[in-house]
Amino acid sequence: MAAAAEPGARGWLGGVSPRSGSPTSSPELGAGSRSRSGPGSGPGSGPERSGARPPGPAAPSHSFRKVTLTKPTFCHLCSDFIWGLAGILCDGWRVPSLGWRVPPCCLRGPCKHSSCLGASGTPTSPGRASCPQRQGILVCQTGSGPVCNFMSHEKCLKHVKTPCTSVAPSLVRVPVAHCFGPRGLYKRRFCSVCRKGLEALGLRCEVCELHVHPDCVPFACSDCRQCHQDGHREHDAHLHHWREGTLPSGARCELCRKTCGSSDVPAGVRCEWCGVQAHSVCSAALAPECTFGRLRTLVLPPACVRLLSRNFSKMHCFRIPEIAVPEPGDGEDSADGSVPAGPGREVGAPESGKQTLKIFDGSDAMQRNHFRTVTVPHLARSQEVLEAALRAYYIPEDPQGFQLQALPTPAQLGDTVAAGKVWSAGPAEEEGGRAAPQAWVLRALPRTQEILKIYPAWLKVGVAYVSIRVTPQSTARSVVLEVLPLLGRQAEGVEGFQLVEVLMDSRQVQRTVLADEEPLLDRLREIRQMSLRQMSQTRFYVAESRALAPRVSLFVGGLPPGLSPQEYRSLLDEAVASKAALVTVSHVYSTQGAVVLDVACFAEAERLYMLVRDTAVRGRPLTALVLPEVLHMKLAPDCRPLLVFVNPRSGGLKGRDLLCSFRKLLNPHQVFELTNGGPLPGFHVFSQVPCFRVLVCGGDGTVGWVLAALEDMRHRLACPEPAVAILPLGTGGVGWPGGGGGPAWRARCGGSLSCWFPGNDLGRVLRWGAGYSGEDPFSVLLSVDEADAVLVDRWTILLDAHEAAGGEDSEAEAEPPKIVQMSNYCGIGIDAELSLDFHQAREEEPGKFTSRFHNKGVYVRVGLQKISHSRGLHRALRLQVEQQEVELPSIEGLIFINIPSWGSGADLWGSDSDSRFEKPRMDDGLLEVVGVTGVVHMGQVQSGLRSGIRIAQGSYFRVTLLKATPVQVDGEPWVQAPGHLIISAVGPKVHMLRKAKQKPRKAGPPKDARADGAPAPKGDPK
Repeated sequence: MAAAAEPGARGWLGGVSPRSGSPTSSPELGAGSRSRSGPGSGPGSGPERSGARPPGPAAPSHSFRKVTLTKPTFCHLCSDFIWGLAGILCDGWRVPSLGWRVPPCCLRGPCKHSSCLGASGTPTSPGRASCPQRQGILVCQTGSGPVCNFMSHEKCLKHVKTPCTSVAPSLVRVPVAHCFGPRGLYKRRFCSVCRKGLEALGLRCEVCELHVHPDCVPFACSDCRQCHQDGHREHDAHLHHWREGTLPSGARCELCRKTCGSSDVPAGVRCEWCGVQAHSVCSAALAPECTFGRLRTLVLPPACVRLLSRNFSKMHCFRIPEIAVPEPGDGEDSADGSVPAGPGREVGAPESGKQTLKIFDGSDAMQRNHFRTVTVPHLARSQEVLEAALRAYYIPEDPQGFQLQALPTPAQLGDTVAAGKVWSAGPAEEEGGRAAPQAWVLRALPRTQEILKIYPAWLKVGVAYVSIRVTPQSTARSVVLEVLPLLGRQAEGVEGFQLVEVLMDSRQVQRTVLADEEPLLDRLREIRQMSLRQMSQTRFYVAESRALAPRVSLFVGGLPPGLSPQEYRSLLDEAVASKAALVTVSHVYSTQGAVVLDVACFAEAERLYMLVRDTAVRGRPLTALVLPEVLHMKLAPDCRPLLVFVNPRSGGLKGRDLLCSFRKLLNPHQVFELTNGGPLPGFHVFSQVPCFRVLVCGGDGTVGWVLAALEDMRHRLACPEPAVAILPLGTGGVGWPGGGGGPAWRARCGGSLSCWFPGNDLGRVLRWGAGYSGEDPFSVLLSVDEADAVLVDRWTILLDAHEAAGGEDSEAEAEPPKIVQMSNYCGIGIDAELSLDFHQAREEEPGKFTSRFHNKGVYVRVGLQKISHSRGLHRALRLQVEQQEVELPSIEGLIFINIPSWGSGADLWGSDSDSRFEKPRMDDGLLEVVGVTGVVHMGQVQSGLRSGIRIAQGSYFRVTLLKATPVQVDGEPWVQAPGHLIISAVGPKVHMLRKAKQKPRKAGPPKDARADGAPAPKGDPK
């Protein structure tokens, strides 16, 4: 195996001899531990040394110093203003030099011993190994690292509990990768790495409240929420998941009830599950167990979800579309702040007297041409340049264990002397007048032994990790044998355990089981040779050698409907060549053209997933989703999880923000994006949940789509009648992907064009409002939890065309009978014609239909063009109600209404009493038939000046069309050929959720009202 540096290469500093000592253990991480993480805190780091603590009992690893304040500054602990000109700032983790005790004369200033002076006579830093007065006690540390920027009052230092950025990765209990979305502007948010405000474009996690600068992404902790069990370090109790700096300015601490939030600094912490807010100091006094707070009955607990996702990223597991986020080297603003090298791409000119160097951190960076830059003086000492390079890659280790080698050119790849040339301090020219290289590779010096941290893969243990010494003779098996007694498992045989290597990248956590005879020291050297930054993100676990049976559920949609299970299996074998021994078809949804596959191999599941997404069958692209398994037996008796469907293109793209908000407030496994597979995957995941509710975020067409899918799935659900709530998002034409309409969107919407139709009438009737106007998503979920269940009729419309519209050969072109579902209303004539003209105008110029006001204006313009138009609809159709012929008056439109809202809230039936008809209700099993005389009449109804012409009321209708006529059902318009329309009630009624009435507020102050003994107003009983 190649060494980290070539033989004979001279580094900046001499090698480091490991310190003798027995293996040590640390207190359990994440439980208020005050243990200090020294230079060996990183995984696979060098020898561990204790360091000198900063002034006062501060949090671990902070390097505080007094600074002069030049602008208004606030304390990151108490969020109060720092008065005066001096503050206490953490300027980053410490990169230690040799940790020897320094004489008092050296502590008060530069070392005055002659042996500590550099070649130029400049005093070196105190505590150098060459100081003759040194003593063998590890106290002094010098150097600096990446800026942590934690600012504090001097009086607050003793209360600081927030760890420095240097040790934050080592404090992660269970590494979970983040799901970064597209770059955006996030006001009043702070970077979780450098603690600075996100003034420019930043990134956020789609699952938790982590926000980072693009430059800080590679150094972010993999501390996202654990939303499911994957067979690694499973929890018996769910603990708080604290996130710092996400509190509003008016937030109050759960313990002391004082203000704990700030809009100026990242102060205070918040649990991302239950929403408890507290000061970082007060959070340690709260109970560690999380109860999920006010939304506990709606949240799907992580312990009740199982997903074996070894080969899948979190984006795949949570069904989040992968958006192209720039990776390092992909452009000017790469993900890690590097600039790609190569012809035509030059680094910006440095200041006078300084030079800019390109630093690579290993072979992988050289192959991908990814580097970071440092700017140093031309006459910078070797130690300064080396520390700057380590700082650029956030490596908090001893610089004596590293060196910089010149980047080999293609001609030098075979020349070990040229390729291994080491940086030396001095002028920027070499012998012969040639310029010194401007690109360098940061390498680790060969180590004969190391102190390595080994973590237990189970949580029922008194320590978070143990530290052992790794020598050239150490193998994975010998390490396990040495670690087990330290973890209290000495009575168990080593055959039942294995050593697992875990790469804790911020985007994906990868696990690799090491072979028993794997030389561990060579493995560490190989990782460092590939990437030094990767070494700092690698952790080693001792895990039980359990036989984990692979089982991955893949949802495949977009298949031809109406096939048998054998036909679907043959179709998949032909399209993606699935392996029969590893893949079984567990569920078939023939009417929707979808199947669920159970795959017994991780590699085969990954292959099928990637292949299905790039495959089309009979001209239709397939959809592939990784589905979790809900362990319904573990659900609490009072748990009623909420299944959320969001149309992200509804509501002027407000659906995208709601999608992210609901993923963070709930478990992301219970939030489904309708444009990615439709509602069927969500109902399949919840099919065994005994009791749940549904929230649909979208317009009337989206609601109808979900209700139709629920009707098809009802017989497969353990909860056959879940109540459905609505969050209206319809805007009248914003929902088409790519700004256009057509068959592609109809296919994605399950055949419904009504995603674009304005109205939200069902949401109005159920008190959810006319549309979403930016309410707090948390308040929306509370309203869903408190809503009352009501019944709403569902109707079936059979369309039986005798001949095709405008066809000469009626028998050849006759349309087959089809069935559509209706919840709101069905229109024949003028109102359907207006909807159809609106749709056609949008298809001609889709780019103009981007706002609600413009769409309303187009609708009015289309209506004005129809004022003088007369079709004589009463002569073009016949109506039968309960098998009795009904004579129609002179009308231009015939409308069947099921709810007391039509056309964005108009009352078409009217409120006047009539002895001929019963009072309309949504659950009476009756439809009201109303006629309109034209566009003017419709406008008067919209304005509340008139109502429609009451014609009939019944439960069975038969309409005979004598010629082709426009028809619309719940906003979906089309031209129906001559034939019959038969409207009848669907079997069971649908359970909907009606928002509870808000309690009226008293005019006077609440205290006065209680003092007068006035009774509290009561809301509607549930």
